[in-house]
Amino acid sequence: EPKVDGLAVSLTYENGVLVTGATRGDGFIGEDVTPNLKTIRAIPLRIPVEGKKKPPRLVEVRGEVYFPKKDFEAMNKRLATAGERTFANPRNTAAGTVRQKNSAITASRPLTIYVYGVGNLEGTELDTHWEVLDLLREMGFRVSPDTSRYKDLESVQTAYEKFMKRYKDWDYEADGMVVKVNSFVQQEALGAVGHAPRWAIAYKFPAEEGVTKLVDIGINVGRTGTLNPYAILEPVRVGGVTITTATLHNLDDIRRKDIRIGDTVVLKRAGEVIPQVMRPVLELRTGKERNFRMPKKCPECGEPVSRLGEEVMYYCTNPACPAQLVRNIEHFVSKGAMDIEGFGTRQTEKFVELGLLKDAADLYYLEAKDLLNLEGFAEKATENLLESIAASKDRPLWRLITALGIRHVGSTFAQTLSRHFASIDDLMRASEDDLLRVEGIGPEIAKSIVLWFSQPRNRRYIEKLRKAGVQMTRKKEEAAPVTGTFSGMTFVITGTLPTMSREVAARFIEEHGGKVVGSISKNTDYLVLGAEPGTTKFSKAQELGIKMIDEKQLQRLAEGKG
Repeated sequence: EPKVDGLAVSLTYENGVLVTGATRGDGFIGEDVTPNLKTIRAIPLRIPVEGKKKPPRLVEVRGEVYFPKKDFEAMNKRLATAGERTFANPRNTAAGTVRQKNSAITASRPLTIYVYGVGNLEGTELDTHWEVLDLLREMGFRVSPDTSRYKDLESVQTAYEKFMKRYKDWDYEADGMVVKVNSFVQQEALGAVGHAPRWAIAYKFPAEEGVTKLVDIGINVGRTGTLNPYAILEPVRVGGVTITTATLHNLDDIRRKDIRIGDTVVLKRAGEVIPQVMRPVLELRTGKERNFRMPKKCPECGEPVSRLGEEVMYYCTNPACPAQLVRNIEHFVSKGAMDIEGFGTRQTEKFVELGLLKDAADLYYLEAKDLLNLEGFAEKATENLLESIAASKDRPLWRLITALGIRHVGSTFAQTLSRHFASIDDLMRASEDDLLRVEGIGPEIAKSIVLWFSQPRNRRYIEKLRKAGVQMTRKKEEAAPVTGTFSGMTFVITGTLPTMSREVAARFIEEHGGKVVGSISKNTDYLVLGAEPGTTKFSKAQELGIKMIDEKQLQRLAEGKG
């Protein structure tokens, strides 16, 4: 499938009616932009658009909203003629348009959509991704006509080469193609790593390159104290975007590429997003170029810089470094962590500068009198921020673990940890050996977690959060896989059960140690059968000799009476 470069959205339909339209966000939480998405003509408000076929009870359609290139160019031409500000590129303009507070602005711009799959789908049983795309077409959705199906990887390579010759002529921006395994049974067998499925991969087109002068090399201090060099460039347009800075990764990478201050350099947009310096143009050197040296003192706080063992990164040794503090608080309040609305970079920098925040825990000790005299904090804004901070105290344990900012521990590993440790205290007491027994946690992550909790200032930080009333134990839905009568068993649910919804039935199975999957395979132990079951699952279970049980039999099985 073409990898359309737009804004990923999720459209939820109940009994054929569009009820929610959201951005995909971090894969767990996105923004509700239903009114805006309803203005896009290519998104059906009801399905099916044609025919008398009964729509699915529930379907979540996933797709990419984009701004057609011709329409984007025409709009920029009109704006330029009128002496107004033009837009940088179709992708960012599409994203900004969908997020507008005024739906009339969204409606005034010719956005459209290509859909590429479904999340949840009830009432219809399908075996392959190709069947899903056919169903989406039947329901009135736009599926890219360049989507195609092949039997082997050699044919996929041929398709890529054809795409390479044609993609710049498409009326939408694309940065590659997505190659997917068609069979759902095979997709399930392959599984995923974190958020990344093993059954799909992005095959990117070569990034566009540009040439410009490297004016200087600056240092950005990250939230864990890393000193991250970046290139300060003479402005250059690459892929429709003006670039003035680019990543240089680390000192070893700069030396390996022999990049010097004053060089003419080749840069590209990695993944069509992050610009990075690739190499110097050696034949254009004048002899005035200078080698870059990592500073011995942190450019933000002036404290010494060190390099740990054989690591490539240099670190500021001062835990109170203002740059680290700002980045740490930004991370703490972010959507993927404690999700505190209304508190961004500008507010973080201001509050740190005024001494209101010496760590993220100080957020929970802010009072209205601290904020009301600040610019941008009228009574309503102050009330909203304090309410958002208070609401964050009750976030799931995995969000708090993410928010702590432990090196190598992002949201995926945080969720894994919250399923195995019932509280922050349990995690704090865990040894490296304890952590290594958790599936997916390796030596480097285990060492990083133990090191973080061993530091007195971090333990004081935890106690400060606890005193403020922040939830430090896991919620029921985060519980570790339990042992029980269903341990080691795999279940599939189909049809409508008498008293349980599918979600309740799945939770019931998991609470007794079982695993619930979406499709039948030879590894399935039981098919839980309700009214109007899916014919595909039923037939497949018969073919493979899978045991079929109803809701009452499931409950008896849980009691050990099956």
